[in-house]
Amino acid sequence: MSYLKEKEREVENILKELGYEMDVQILPSSKKELGDFQINTAMQLAKIYHKNPFDIATEIIEKLGNDFEKVNIARPGFINFTFNSNSLINYFNEVKTDFSKLIDKQDEKTIILDYGGANAAKALHVGHMRSANIGEALNRLCKILGIHTISDVHLGDLGRQAGMLISEIKLREPSLAFFDPNYQGEYPKVSYTPKNLGEMYVAANIAASNDPKRMDEVRNITALIDKGDKRYLALWKQLVDISSTSIKQVYDRLNCKFDLWEGELDSFKDVPKMLEVLKPYLYESNGAMVMDVKFESDTKEMPPLIVIKQDGATIYATRDLATIYSRMKRFNPNEIWYVVDSRQSLYFEQIFRASYKSKLVKEDTKLYHLGFGTINGRDGKPYKTRDGGVMELSSLISLIKEVIEPKIKEEITGSEREDIAEKLTIATLKYADLMSNRMTDYIFDEVKFSSFDGKTGPYLLYTGVRLKSILSKVEKKDYQISDISNIEVKNILLKLLELSKVLNRSYLEKSLNYITDFLFELCSLFNKFYNNNSVLKEKNEDIKNSYIALLELVYQVLANLLNVLAIDMVDRM
Repeated sequence: MSYLKEKEREVENILKELGYEMDVQILPSSKKELGDFQINTAMQLAKIYHKNPFDIATEIIEKLGNDFEKVNIARPGFINFTFNSNSLINYFNEVKTDFSKLIDKQDEKTIILDYGGANAAKALHVGHMRSANIGEALNRLCKILGIHTISDVHLGDLGRQAGMLISEIKLREPSLAFFDPNYQGEYPKVSYTPKNLGEMYVAANIAASNDPKRMDEVRNITALIDKGDKRYLALWKQLVDISSTSIKQVYDRLNCKFDLWEGELDSFKDVPKMLEVLKPYLYESNGAMVMDVKFESDTKEMPPLIVIKQDGATIYATRDLATIYSRMKRFNPNEIWYVVDSRQSLYFEQIFRASYKSKLVKEDTKLYHLGFGTINGRDGKPYKTRDGGVMELSSLISLIKEVIEPKIKEEITGSEREDIAEKLTIATLKYADLMSNRMTDYIFDEVKFSSFDGKTGPYLLYTGVRLKSILSKVEKKDYQISDISNIEVKNILLKLLELSKVLNRSYLEKSLNYITDFLFELCSLFNKFYNNNSVLKEKNEDIKNSYIALLELVYQVLANLLNVLAIDMVDRM
């Protein structure tokens, strides 16, 4: 249990003794001259029990233990105080080497996180970045809060992109066995590269957009794959495997690791069983099978959900509902989180309503659509290439690296330089992406966000390098914090007391900006301490040992929180 949570429980027990019942929050004081922290509970209790808040606050402080010092009441009933220094020292020495003891865990549960969604026929583009970064960080955050997670890349490996690619291959290589309806043997392995597929997809898309007959062929091939045509399905599965190799490489660069590498194709086997569950709720409309998902309480129009198209083919909704059916049968999760662009909010509202209404999921299973804003270029418009096209994510990474690489020290060369440049690049991209509230659009400026100063990923890594450099020069032994009279030391420890609240707030609001803010504030406090104090040259041995113990604690917290954000640290830069 964290220190603040322990003290909150103590105050809650005092309230019970006094005949009150209320959760207590200890908050940083808004008036530091009155104390480091404050409790505002007396005002809330006064409204409930119709008493004077000052009188209630007086009752509380009379029972506070020795860990609460310099206690005072600011009218109408704000309790301000400072924690006993020895109590803080004992706590931080106890948890110094165990990050988990600094935080309060959530209740045990299983959450499935769906945050991939890459189109199997195309390279990852900038639009996929936010889903990957936010999803991976939330996944890691859940884990350190004691939650069991299952992450799924859930590829978009079915749909019109399949028809596009295969129509282009058929045009270029009509003699392939896949296009011979009488072929009976084993289908051959194709030898395309991800680059080949990307080029062919673009060509097919342009051709189909300008030729109605070509688009009809694309639709026909897509429908045949949907119905399980063995020729086209065999070819398409090979193309998905090839494309997935390239997609995985980019996800690996972003430090995104998925427990499940599944996609829409995997839902095929569950569609019939899912439709049996939905059958009592489906009705025919213009040849399609649809489901009514509106509520009487709706204040705006809620269109019915199309589950099966007029031609009998499945669509996204069919496959997403089948995937939910499969996930419930296999994993029985308490929650499923979809980290997908905010523009899909209506679609997910329909899917979730259909799932609850048909009892595909249990009543207490929570389904969340975690939408997010867009990433824009310095011109304030959606990020594009110079010629106005959609920028591939790998191209954006290369662009950032070009800015970062010259900033690395000249004496760092070879593979080490490449490794550091890559880690700094990903840190730049991720920290900038997670720094804004999840729902906010933001402007990505590769020059600004790659700076070694200011609120950036490289600044955090530079702080880590500074910490590690000092710690590498001291004797390996068990250092203890013994003196926090230095105000800069105390400010760092007070900031660390907020850690558990920050992590749990990020979890509850499902936004990583609270963690990015905390990291910047912690690093700023440490660098202020570093600039005003010499750890290695400190003559007082007890103070020096205390400083080293503090640095070990800060480094441990920094390393763990950067890991939550899926950012790797570096040894030098």
